Amino acid sequence: MIKLQSEIEGKRAYFGIVKDLFDLNGCSFCSNFDYHQGKFDAVLWREGGETIYLRVPINVLEGALDHSNAYIEFGTPYVIKHVVNIGLDYDEHSLLTATTGLTQFQEPIDKDGYIKDKSRWAMAGEEKINSIMNSITILLSS
Repeated sequence: MIKLQSEIEGKRAYFGIVKDLFDLNGCSFCSNFDYHQGKFDAVLWREGGETIYLRVPINVLEGALDHSNAYIEFGTPYVIKHVVNIGLDYDEHSLLTATTGLTQFQEPIDKDGYIKDKSRWAMAGEEKINSIMNSITILLSS
């Protein structure tokens, strides 16, 4: 993981407005959230089973993330690498998954994989954040 220093950290805004602007900048709101915190992800690079993401965490100050009027604050953005198995899953849960459909996706082999050329990915993450900030500066308050 590579933590990034950015002007977005500590900025505040309404979730609905921010979500739309992040979407326009190629970022997605992660579906794995709770009502008081979540994160936006942008794919910086993907090849085979490896993906490098820019991740921007958010915390709710007022309301809940299931409403667009939730007031949020941005945390420290970071770059992270996930490595997944792109082959068939042959572990002890495979038959259960195939017959019941209870588990749709495999767990990543490595949720915090080693990132080569950290300066390259730190710069890519910072450029993406700057692009986002250019889109939403008017809407954010500190």
